[in-house]
Amino acid sequence: MDADVFGQVLGAVREFVRKEVVPREAEIDEHDEIPAGIRDKAAELGLFGWALPEEYGGLGLGMAEDVRLAIELGWTTPAFRSLFGTNNGIAGQAIVHYGTPDQRTHWLPRLAAGRSIASFALTEAEAGSDPGGLTSRAVRDGDRYRLSGTKRFITNAPLADVFVAFARTDPDSTGSRGISAFLVPAGAAGVTVGPHDSKMGQAGAWTSEVVFDDVELPADALVGEEGKGFGIAMASLARGRLHIAALCVGMAERALAEAVEYARTARQGGRVIGEYQLVQALLAESHAELAAGRAMVHEAAAKYDSGEDRKLGPSSAKLFCTEMLGRVADRAVQVHGGMGYVRGVTVERIYRDARLFRIYEGTSEIQKLVIARQLLKD
Repeated sequence: MDADVFGQVLGAVREFVRKEVVPREAEIDEHDEIPAGIRDKAAELGLFGWALPEEYGGLGLGMAEDVRLAIELGWTTPAFRSLFGTNNGIAGQAIVHYGTPDQRTHWLPRLAAGRSIASFALTEAEAGSDPGGLTSRAVRDGDRYRLSGTKRFITNAPLADVFVAFARTDPDSTGSRGISAFLVPAGAAGVTVGPHDSKMGQAGAWTSEVVFDDVELPADALVGEEGKGFGIAMASLARGRLHIAALCVGMAERALAEAVEYARTARQGGRVIGEYQLVQALLAESHAELAAGRAMVHEAAAKYDSGEDRKLGPSSAKLFCTEMLGRVADRAVQVHGGMGYVRGVTVERIYRDARLFRIYEGTSEIQKLVIARQLLKD
């Protein structure tokens, strides 16, 4: 995208987030739902398709632009970004890069416009950090497949119009082999979506269980080649991990800004608390770590766009930035003292919201394994 045009997009998103979403954060946290008006405005801004190709109605942003946008989105509740995150990220990218021309033509314009939501159905109760352990099955039956299995913690499942679902097509396979990806309409017979989970944080970002009970799919529901689904999942997750890292940078910026403002105004012992050196140390540590995370994200995004590195950088950025956010949020609560533990105070919400990032789309422990294996491989 032209730099001037992108600057206008970024400015419009920044204004909307700070003027219209931020004032409703408490409402979203309390009611566990994104208001319809916010969803409609997000669609108008093109946020449901920022990473989808322009030929299908998306904005066609590269990774360097993606991370700048994600940092802005991180200024508010992550539930806002989650609403359209799967369209642009793990689900949408699977269709963009591995879908057939018909699949792309049918789904991508709908996703980009916000008329449809795609959800990524990979995780299972016993196959989270290791997707190779999944047990869902898709059995070939003439010119069709029959899909059965149960998925867990599926983001946007209650809102989804289509699932990018992963299942074993080779009954004799183990680990990452023999897994295939399918497009499954949410309204297909045999698809059941459970109630959304009540989580510690990220209220308004819905996840739920999805059951596929002998769902009949045409052969052209297959995404990519049969047996190549694990590679599709990993490629989609790599881009998503870098995006999550950038989102965490934005959230850390907000947490630090809240802590600095509180330190400037709150008083103890007749002085504003920002005059106390131990409070200053908390702010300084957070600023330094945040600066490192921001630089790391931008460098990783540049290498992702050039094709130089699409594995080591995203995993390294997700590992560092998600852990960094946890520390920055913790210090922000500490600066607030008792007020930081009170519902309705921004840093209390950020503290809860931040915890999930070290778990989903690959835990911190998994990122360490990915990084080490890549280093040893290289």
